[in-house]
Amino acid sequence: MTGEHIYRATTIWTGASKGATTSYESYSREYIVAIDGKLCIVGSADAAFRGNPALHNPEELLVSSLSACHMLSYLALCARAGIRVVSYVDEVMGQMASEQGKVRFTEVMLHPRVTIEPGDDLEKARTLHQEAHEICFIANSVAFPVRHEPLVTHAVDSEIDEDMEFDMIREFA
Repeated sequence: MTGEHIYRATTIWTGASKGATTSYESYSREYIVAIDGKLCIVGSADAAFRGNPALHNPEELLVSSLSACHMLSYLALCARAGIRVVSYVDEVMGQMASEQGKVRFTEVMLHPRVTIEPGDDLEKARTLHQEAHEICFIANSVAFPVRHEPLVTHAVDSEIDEDMEFDMIREFA
C-alpha cells in the first residue's frame, strides 16, 4: 500500500430531536454515522454512560474495527501463503479503566478461531497471526496493547466448531 488514504464519515446527533442538552441526565445520546454509499450506523453511548443499550456504541465499534482489521490482514497473508482458510470467528474483548485520571482502553484481546483446509500448514497459519498484528492499520493506530490468542485447526478437527459458527451466523442475521 502506497500513498495517503483519506476516509470520511459524517456523524449526526439525532438525539437533538428529543430535546436540547438541558442537563447531563436528560439528553439523548443517539446518533447516526453516514458514509457515502453505505448503510448508516445507528449508535448511542454505552448504557454505562446513559446511552441506549440496544444501539452500537463507540467502544464496541472500536473493538470490532480492531477485530475486522486483524481478520482482513490475516486472510490476505494466508491467501498469499497458500493457506486455505474456510472459517474465521473472533470473539474480541476490550477493557477500559481509569488510568491517570482518564477513562481509556487498557487492552483489547482477540480470540480468533480459524479453520483451514486439511493438509495446509497449521504452524504457518498460527504464526501468520503475529504478522497480521504487525500490519493491521487499526492496531498500529491505537495507544494500548492489542493482543491475540488464536486457535487454528484443520477442517476435519473442527466440524463441531463449524456447526457452532453457522448457529452464530443465524443468531446474528
